[in-house]
Amino acid sequence: MTAKWEKKGTNDGVLTFEISEEKIKEGLDTAFNKVKSTLSVPGFRKGKVPRTIFNKQYGEEALYEDALNAVLPEAYDAAVAEAGLDPVAQPKIDVKSMEKGEAWVIEAEVTVKPEVELGEYKGLTVEKQDREVTDEDVEKNIEEKRAAQAELVLKEDAAVEGDTVVIDYEGFKDGVAFEGGKGENHSLELGSNSFIPGFEEKLVGVKAEDELDVDLTFPEDYHAEDLKGAAVTFKVKVHEVKAKELPALDDEFAKDVDEEVETLAELKEKIKTQLTEAKNAGADEAVEESAIRQAVDNAKIEDLPWAMVHDEVHRQMDVFLNDMQRQGVSPEMYYQITGTTEQDLHKQMEADADLRTRTNLVLEAIVEAEAFETTEEEVNEEIKNLGEQYGMDEKAVRAALTPEMLKHDIAMKKAIDLITETAEEK
Repeated sequence: MTAKWEKKGTNDGVLTFEISEEKIKEGLDTAFNKVKSTLSVPGFRKGKVPRTIFNKQYGEEALYEDALNAVLPEAYDAAVAEAGLDPVAQPKIDVKSMEKGEAWVIEAEVTVKPEVELGEYKGLTVEKQDREVTDEDVEKNIEEKRAAQAELVLKEDAAVEGDTVVIDYEGFKDGVAFEGGKGENHSLELGSNSFIPGFEEKLVGVKAEDELDVDLTFPEDYHAEDLKGAAVTFKVKVHEVKAKELPALDDEFAKDVDEEVETLAELKEKIKTQLTEAKNAGADEAVEESAIRQAVDNAKIEDLPWAMVHDEVHRQMDVFLNDMQRQGVSPEMYYQITGTTEQDLHKQMEADADLRTRTNLVLEAIVEAEAFETTEEEVNEEIKNLGEQYGMDEKAVRAALTPEMLKHDIAMKKAIDLITETAEEK
């Protein structure tokens, strides 16, 4: 086969190739075997019509379309390989010639992967990250754990912010109770901002058995149309006022929080270790993101094909929805819970699809420039890690991902590591 590539644009061109008479014959045989079982010709049992009779009655040309469909994919792939192309979208096929007794001539409009001109990607400078965990950070974490274990106890004094009040309430607009504005024995933490603005502030200072009217105005952006900007009055009855009672900060508290420690000092040390690990992980992620973004900005890519960005959007959608399904949430359920649609998710993923596509292209160019290779041991380790990460059997991972896909991903990680590990924080 002789394939001819004629470039028409930055990333577009026309690939002209032939399908040999030998391959055409194979396609015609396949097409005839496909249709002969449906033919009814007098004098022959169904499915037993000889080829010569078919050709005489219908003409061999009747098989051309099915024959082309049978042989075109392999012929196109061979032509692409011969021309050394890397297509990024389905081609637009134009049949130029299908003469009997001659090779068929095909033209394909092809969009190929754009060329990447790499800039600096090693030894980049990124902003220095804060990795220090202070005693104040540890104390704040301890106090959060104390608050999580706090008990609510009745109090006779007036309510202050942070207290919880148990109330009955009913809202009125122009003297008429409105829908959704009533509650009984409702526990409300003052300062939680769970009611409309101003309501909780006006309950600061109340005591058990108090009754009061709370005059408010609903926000202009409130979700109920008839209450937007409306002046209303809530009639409130206070049943109880409760204050948080924090546990004592001692060794018993430490053991309640973490069964693996015996003292408060051990708990603080463990928390500091955990916070340090988390802070370092966050800092490493920030360095990686900054360095990769610089490497992408330093590279030159002209006219990013729309098809690549479109594919990236759908790839991200698939990844997201698959993660949801692993958590037991189907796509239909996700759209229902969030009140969104597939189009909304598509638009959301479009936001940085261009950058993600450019990033992938730059990383692939680095893989090629550095001639990264992947060993079978690395592939096996990646399969093991993926199995553990997603709770899948290794056989299932191998069935879902081809060796080529795994090798590609491993090589891309090597490119990321190269960029990140040679970057300097300043």
